[in-house]
Amino acid sequence: MESSYKERMGGLANRLKSEQPKTPIQEVKPVAIKAIKEIARAETAQLNVWIPKDLVKRIKSYGIEKELSLKEITTLALEAYLKETVHSS
Repeated sequence: MESSYKERMGGLANRLKSEQPKTPIQEVKPVAIKAIKEIARAETAQLNVWIPKDLVKRIKSYGIEKELSLKEITTLALEAYLKETVHSS
């Protein structure tokens, strides 16, 4: 059993030395919109809310993907909601 392990590790080392490393495919992401950052820098007030854990996880994942903070996402979402609500009333 030990010789089999040594053979496998030796084979792996030789393969790593001989094969060219595979270059990962890079994902191109657009630069965050300047307006988003300006909205987040406006004079602020604290807002505490309780929302479902699943929604928090989705917001965080979205923020990582789009390189946005929770504050930026929340601000944008509330602005969009109020804009839609005011125009539809």
